[in-house]
Amino acid sequence: MSKIRNLYYFDKKDIQEMISFLNNSANDTYINHIMFNPLIPLHHLLPLKLKFLPESYVLKDKKDIKGLITVAPARCRQKKAEIQKLFFEENRYDVAAELVQFAVSKYKAMGAISILVKVDDYLPELLTMFITNCGFSQISCEKLWRVEHLPDDSFDKKDFRPFRNSDSKAVAEIYNDSLLPHFRPLLGKGEAEFKESLFKGLSYYSEYKYIIEDKSSGDVSGCVIIQTTDNENYIVDIVQTSWVDLNINSIINFAAAQIKKRKNKFGLFVRSKKYTNLGEKYEEYFIRDKFRCVQNQIILTNSSVSVLREQCNTGRYTVLSGISGVNVLGY
Repeated sequence: MSKIRNLYYFDKKDIQEMISFLNNSANDTYINHIMFNPLIPLHHLLPLKLKFLPESYVLKDKKDIKGLITVAPARCRQKKAEIQKLFFEENRYDVAAELVQFAVSKYKAMGAISILVKVDDYLPELLTMFITNCGFSQISCEKLWRVEHLPDDSFDKKDFRPFRNSDSKAVAEIYNDSLLPHFRPLLGKGEAEFKESLFKGLSYYSEYKYIIEDKSSGDVSGCVIIQTTDNENYIVDIVQTSWVDLNINSIINFAAAQIKKRKNKFGLFVRSKKYTNLGEKYEEYFIRDKFRCVQNQIILTNSSVSVLREQCNTGRYTVLSGISGVNVLGY
């Protein structure tokens, strides 16, 4: 008989064996710093609005762990959560469905209005499981592009400055304004989600944020977010207002320059989001500059909010993988 329970420290060896085939330093970091964080037993006791760390659960059948799921809360007034990790034995979609159904029920009972998951696009069986067995709906998609060669465009470092927590309100407004209207109820963010957390050191990833500022007026026109889970591959996420025409290539070069201060050789990626006003324009830029699309993620949600939406046409599907099978470049 199977049972789902909290992940305990003595499960560490079993979990490491279960995902050893990934051979990924990012997953090792995730295991050591998130799954087995010493604060987690107390963290499970907190109400949803006070949670700040991902929580993991395992499905155990007799003595064997058959699967694991990790759910992270969003730091916002609207109670949301995201499924970040999902591991299960090959072709055991019944195990995966049971874990997902458990997580959805648990977090909705705590008051969550929406559970989000991003699914890679090469296992249709997994997408079918989320939609058919777990009540999720497909709402949009986002792509990750590898920067094969840095653009020639230069940047003026005076246009950028380090992010301050006082900027979070302006960045949140720009981000929410950039969303297509029918996605705002589900994908909108509050200013707390952009603020630097007091528990940043407990995170399994590193993040650096910079403000794009108009030199003449002092107005904030965007934010550059650089994130890495392994200190080898860096993802650049650009939040910008649609009212100002920014040079995307200059922003990418600025981000690369900041990473170079920390790492000589690295993989550089940039994200495009179909659910934003400028999503298609970004894709046109990246195709023109011969960036290579290395990941296409489908965004699914199990939500109490009904949203009118257009269908996102995509290919194959899978879940929650990091950046795999890539080589680190030197810039």
